[in-house]
Amino acid sequence: MVQTVQTTPTIYPVILPVPVEARDLPHGPRIRFLSRHAREALRQSAERLQVELGPLEKDPRGAPLPCQGYFWSVTHKPEYVGGVLASSPVGLDLEKIRPCSEALFRKTASEEEWALADCSDCDRLFFRYWTAKEAVLKTGGEGIKDLSRCRIRQVLDASHLLVDYAGCSWTVEQVFFDGHLASATIQGARLEWTFPK
Repeated sequence: MVQTVQTTPTIYPVILPVPVEARDLPHGPRIRFLSRHAREALRQSAERLQVELGPLEKDPRGAPLPCQGYFWSVTHKPEYVGGVLASSPVGLDLEKIRPCSEALFRKTASEEEWALADCSDCDRLFFRYWTAKEAVLKTGGEGIKDLSRCRIRQVLDASHLLVDYAGCSWTVEQVFFDGHLASATIQGARLEWTFPK
């Protein structure tokens, strides 16, 4: 009898810096540049998987449609963009850590969720929760409108959270870099991040 060894697939989230000159573009051209640059990060993620991307399309809600059987997610902010490709639904989010209003804290998570972790650095914890929820919502193509249905169930450690959404539990891996936080879903996969050198 031959035994098969199950291996955990690896996915490759790629984070790219935004060139300084692009950060000063007028709003419209800057958004178009950031979108193209995030797709370059996605292309590099696909290259690591040895997948050649075809046309990237979205459904009427604006949610990414699978490309050649692969799921994808992109994110862009003024200083960094990111992209990831995977063989199962995937979500990626990125934010710069900064102070937030009390109202945004209340909107993002319940008192029970906040009680799951030490809030000695509340801004950092806020963005852990925010980016984790955003990454999970992106797996289903939903936007921020479903934020209240997405709940932090457990803070596993300094770089992993467990999030419940739509009857499923999602593990989210998080990486801090240059004052920013990136979060990606890792259902049954190992993540190998690529960051700017």
